[in-house]
Amino acid sequence: MKKTKQPKIGLALGSGAARGLAHIGVIKVLEENNIPIDCVAGSSIGAVIGGLWASGLGIAEIEKIVLDMTNRDVFSLVDPRMGKGFIKGERIKSFIESNLVAKNFEDCRVPFAATATDIKTGEIVVLRSGNIADAIRASISMPLVFQPVEKDGKTLVDGGVGAPVPVEIVRKMGADIVIAVNLDKHYVDDNWRSGLLDIAHDSMNIMRHYLSFYQSKEADIVINLDLGSNKWYDFVNGQNKILAGEKMMKKEIPSLKELIRSKRKSNLGKLFDFFKNV
Repeated sequence: MKKTKQPKIGLALGSGAARGLAHIGVIKVLEENNIPIDCVAGSSIGAVIGGLWASGLGIAEIEKIVLDMTNRDVFSLVDPRMGKGFIKGERIKSFIESNLVAKNFEDCRVPFAATATDIKTGEIVVLRSGNIADAIRASISMPLVFQPVEKDGKTLVDGGVGAPVPVEIVRKMGADIVIAVNLDKHYVDDNWRSGLLDIAHDSMNIMRHYLSFYQSKEADIVINLDLGSNKWYDFVNGQNKILAGEKMMKKEIPSLKELIRSKRKSNLGKLFDFFKNV
């Protein structure tokens, strides 16, 4: 007799630099509630956390790596280079690779995808094969900060440029229920300033906010994280961001469990229909 199909649950982990440490809290709460994660797609920092976890690294181990980091550790990952970006990115790629359990997508414990954006065409590029560290390096290529990655004739920059919350990608990976983590709810600094760079910065944040909101609408559960004006580069002392992710995910657990029950019931109905027509 056929078993009732369990709904596949997918995570769409959004971009947002240091704010993305909140992804750790989200995954922690899902694991604590024995809710399986069947596939993951991440943009930028979402690709870092999602890739480490999908490769087989435990969420407690990821949290420890983050919380043990000092400013000196962060600066040691910077390899300056003038050109199309201020940071070459080889050191951070080596750091990511050293912490991956599975090195290639094909060996991940669950299907994983990293997103990037072809700056020449605007195409959203989904990376799902080959070396994971190479893909994550492309996904975190924040324009002007990191050197773009040249791959298969494409010039790849940050996945957050085109897909800040990769919900559609997770859906295409086969997820019946998509949990989206949107890090762009807050988009203007609390102490607004009218300098040229401030206006450019806030303009980009506003555009990201609306694109993230639009993409998140297609998810079944949306974790909208408002982390205030946390600086994008502040990766040290990340406990507050992790706790924010935990807090918001805990609020959505009852809705998520009800949605899982509803999907199971629907699948059971389809199973009965199948046997009636045999």
